[in-house]
This record gives sequence, C-alpha cells and structure tokens, in this order.
Amino acid sequence: MSFYVAETPERVKKAQGLHLITSLTPNGRKVHILLEELKDAYGLAWTTSLIDLDKNEQKKDWFLRLNPNGTSFPLNISFPRLIKNPGRIPILIDNDTSPPHVVMESSAELLYLVNLDRNNLFWFSDPIEQSEAFQWLIFWHASGQPNQGQYNFFRNNEQTHVDRFKRELLRVYDVLEIRLSGRFGGGAREYLAGKDEGKYSIADINAWAWIRNIRRIGFSEDELAQLPHLQQWVDRIAVRPAVERGLGECYDEDVHPELLLETP
Repeated sequence: MSFYVAETPERVKKAQGLHLITSLTPNGRKVHILLEELKDAYGLAWTTSLIDLDKNEQKKDWFLRLNPNGTSFPLNISFPRLIKNPGRIPILIDNDTSPPHVVMESSAELLYLVNLDRNNLFWFSDPIEQSEAFQWLIFWHASGQPNQGQYNFFRNNEQTHVDRFKRELLRVYDVLEIRLSGRFGGGAREYLAGKDEGKYSIADINAWAWIRNIRRIGFSEDELAQLPHLQQWVDRIAVRPAVERGLGECYDEDVHPELLLETP
C-alpha cells in the first residue's frame, strides 16, 4: 500500500528529502527558524508547502493520515468554549527514510532536526546541558504555549476568561525572567540552557516564537517593567538573520500562493 493516499496533494507526494507543511503560526515559525539556522550552518535543504488554516485543508483525511492530532471529538454536552481546534501544523516529513517518517508536534520537530546539527550549534553534547535544554523545552511546551494560546484567543475573541489566562501567562513569563535574571542565584544569563550565560539553542527557539510579541499582547507598562531580562532575550534573538527569515515572506501564502495546498 502506498504511504500516501490518492487525495494527498501531488506536491506532498512528490517531495524528496525533508518536506515541511506549515503556516505562519508560532509553532510553524519555531520550525522555520531552526531550518533557516541549519541552512546557514550546514546548507540544509528542504521543501515547503503551506496550509490555509481558514479553509480547513488540515481537517481532510489526507492530512489526518499524516497527523491525526487535528480531529475534533464529538461531545453531546455543553462546556465553556476554549480555543478552537485549528488542526495541527506544522508537520515535517522525512522522505529519506522508507517509508517516509512523519514528525508531528513542533517541539518534537525541533528535536528531530537537531539531530542534523553535527556540531551542536543549537544543542549540547554535555548530558547536564542537555538536561537543562530538555527541561526548558518541556516547560514551555507544557506550561507556556497552551496558556498563551488560550490568552491570545480570549483576548482577540471573548473576554470571558482572559484575566485567568493572563495571570497564568504572566506567571510563566516570570519563571523565564527568574531564569534569565539569576534572581535566586547563578547570575544573569543570555539564554535558557547551557553553562554560564547559556547558549542559544532550540530551548530558546521553542519559546521565542511565541514570546516575540511580548510588548504587543496587552500587558501594561508596569507588567512589562517586571520582565526586563525576558525582553532583552527577545530582542537578542530577533536580530539573528535566520530568525528574521523564519518569520518572513518565504512562508507567507499571500506571497507564495504556488506553495499552498488545496484539494477538492
């Protein structure tokens, strides 16, 4: 049986090597950034397809075959509406394996791609530093992005629960501020993981793609004033050329409609 189904877009079926299916979301951007960093460091090549989340292409069977974490379980009960389930992007397909290997969940994709980082430019060879990086990667994936996702949704759509998620998001941001400031010892750091002042790694990329708009998500001046080291960290990473490209027009469906996946 073929790995792909008849409805799978030809662009996906015919892809060789690494193929990314993505959109300009925070989770998409974090993978874009690491790919761009690996391109600068090693000349990594990959191809990209874009998904228009508003058209629900990611809800179709061909996509769910690659990533089942996009379905909605039918419930016959009423409960407070939280963030809508948009389907899960990005997904990374490695066509150099047989059959192709699909990686879902953006943090898992960072960990998969960092295996290509033979000089550990964005990862660590030391087990203790690896442990630190895993801790901060998982902290943001489990505590940061779910709360920021809910906060972003309620801030932009409903005000019902926005204060609850804002308080929790500020708490999570303060944990990062503690780490970067050295408030409880160890000295100030430039990055989340690594010895001394730390080293830029996928632990930073994972969180930065969400936190980059810290000054534009409804925090007061007093709230921002309590997060100076986190803001400096945001600015430090923002100027990297690969980061700028990871946010840019290469992944914009309006600029590159030829990369957009659309099936009947």
